[in-house]
Amino acid sequence: MQRSPAHAPFTARTASSHGEDPVWRQGVYPALYLLVECDRPRAGSLHVSLRGIARVEIGRGERRALDHGEPSGLRLTVPDPWMSVAHAELACTLGEWTIRDAGSRNGVVKNSERVTHAALADGDVLEIGHSFFVFVAQEPEPSADPLPALGELQTYHPALAGELAALAKLAPSRVSVMLFGETGTGKEVMARAIHAASGRGGPFVAVNCSAIPASLIESELFGYTRGAFTGATESSAGVVRAADGGTLFLDEIAELSLAAQASLLRVLEESEVRPLGSVHAVPVDLRTITATHSPLTERASTGRFRQDLLARLAGYAVELPPLRARRLDLGNICAALLARLAPGREPRFTRPALRALLTHDWPHNVRGLTKALETALVLCDGDEIDLGHLPPELRASGTRTAPGAPLSAGETEHRDQLVALLRRHKGNVAAVARELGKATMQVRRWADRYGLDLVAFRR
Repeated sequence: MQRSPAHAPFTARTASSHGEDPVWRQGVYPALYLLVECDRPRAGSLHVSLRGIARVEIGRGERRALDHGEPSGLRLTVPDPWMSVAHAELACTLGEWTIRDAGSRNGVVKNSERVTHAALADGDVLEIGHSFFVFVAQEPEPSADPLPALGELQTYHPALAGELAALAKLAPSRVSVMLFGETGTGKEVMARAIHAASGRGGPFVAVNCSAIPASLIESELFGYTRGAFTGATESSAGVVRAADGGTLFLDEIAELSLAAQASLLRVLEESEVRPLGSVHAVPVDLRTITATHSPLTERASTGRFRQDLLARLAGYAVELPPLRARRLDLGNICAALLARLAPGREPRFTRPALRALLTHDWPHNVRGLTKALETALVLCDGDEIDLGHLPPELRASGTRTAPGAPLSAGETEHRDQLVALLRRHKGNVAAVARELGKATMQVRRWADRYGLDLVAFRR
């Protein structure tokens, strides 16, 4: 849902205006996504429409570039030092796409298996150099570039992209918005984006209704006067008045007591709030955004949520998809999170670490991804995030999906030698390199080729 960082050196553009569509089944529009570059994750993702394209050459270049050669051909270059100048080729014949290794030094990996020539299916993950791609066999007709956005939020998820476009239109209005979705899907981030696009001069005030004791919820929301109850030594305006002129975001709205629901309904209907202990109402100008992971309609049907309040709040409803359904957004989300969590740094990933991020199902959604990256940035040596810096539940994925076809006898012997040296030197790559008379980068390249977790040897 995050937009690529502003400093990303290349803006995606489609190739749909060149040549005739080679796909025989009309309405099927394939695409290729450059999801993440391991060495430059903050560069974000790149979407390339393959409509009208029959061949795509992929290789190393000084910068990201998408160039048209023949009418139905593209050349995509990536500043990935692990790529060969001519690394791989995608080709379409009679509507079927294949990938071919173009004689590269480091090979091509499809779904964790090294291939020289293979058919492509929807959702296939391709590792070319240290860059991860996803092939999409069918997507809706490509949207105009840039994709619909709401402030800094942008998505490749078709349904969510439509919601962002609608919310961008609704943001300047007073229409209330209800956000649904699993915990950690970014409901508060969405609410802040709506407020930022609203043009309202007042503040954005967020309240987690489930975090306030039931006995205090009304005083916290609506305020109170001095002496209104025992312990009220000073008056308090309450969060509703604090949001005057701006946006009031009520997270976990389903947790409000029925009494608090009745008071909130009066505030919304009368545009005024009466603090506890006062006989005078204070006018307020509010725009409300609410969020919950509970089915409010079901709660209302059983009397646990007021039907009239639900009708008042339900101006426009949005269901935020879980992160596991938004794999194509992972690159841009990681880019935005790294920019926020590590300003001034240029973090990078090893292939096993990035593979783990892409294959994990993220039960805690974006919140879980944020915590994983936050911890890894603290644990990593320098700026390289390896598999061992990630939470235990992710490490199995990165190890289980280590790429490569069965090794030859010579490769197996070389791998065993490297493992022995890494164990002897407790993962000290520089020491291994000195003993072998090689550069440290070469040792890292071999470890990456054989799917070895360097951090694991340091324990």
